[in-house]
Amino acid sequence: MSADAQKKAAGEAAAQLVEDGMVVGLGTGSTAAWFVKALAARKLDIKGVPTSDGTADLARDLGILIVGLDDVRRVDLTVDGADEVGPGLSLIKGGGAALLREKLVWEASSRCVVIADAAKQVKALGRFPLPIEVVRFGHIHTGQRLADIAAEFDLPPPRLRKSDRGLVITDGGNLIYDMASGRIDAPAALGEALKSVTGVVDHGLFLDLADEALIGTDDGVVRLTP
Repeated sequence: MSADAQKKAAGEAAAQLVEDGMVVGLGTGSTAAWFVKALAARKLDIKGVPTSDGTADLARDLGILIVGLDDVRRVDLTVDGADEVGPGLSLIKGGGAALLREKLVWEASSRCVVIADAAKQVKALGRFPLPIEVVRFGHIHTGQRLADIAAEFDLPPPRLRKSDRGLVITDGGNLIYDMASGRIDAPAALGEALKSVTGVVDHGLFLDLADEALIGTDDGVVRLTP
């Protein structure tokens, strides 16, 4: 089974968790897109809280009612992908540059389910570069402070994310620095240190947030809990 087929299977399984009347957080990325498509096909009476402009556009095109996070008191269920799923359902997210909005929706949710293909499950976080979202003003100085923190954790300095069109800009107008570490042995301590830097909006370490994971494999969808 291809990775895309595994993603589709995980997304379709997650769509079955949604019930009429729910407020649902809609994740960002290729795996989350399969969930949104499967959810729309069920034609339930729900409200969707998107974690990115791209997801909002997709959901609207498919007929899902979209509302803002501040329009609801609580999100019943959020389903989102991840770049890595580590021990205890620790996650790295932000490859799609939507980590800030994703984390805001996750933290406002009663239940969070991560969906992924089998290759995303790892024994230790860090193979995928850790995204760090920073404000544009003074970002070079912020990047230097991030490099100092990286050195304290024996990690390489982060690099400013660019694309063929120039700097990668988030939906919130911020920039992304990526820390390609190889292995993160102390994710909680690293996350705390990164958040202490003025100019850092947030980072892609999602710790103690996922309630379960649905992993698409060649043998079907496997359910994991912390």
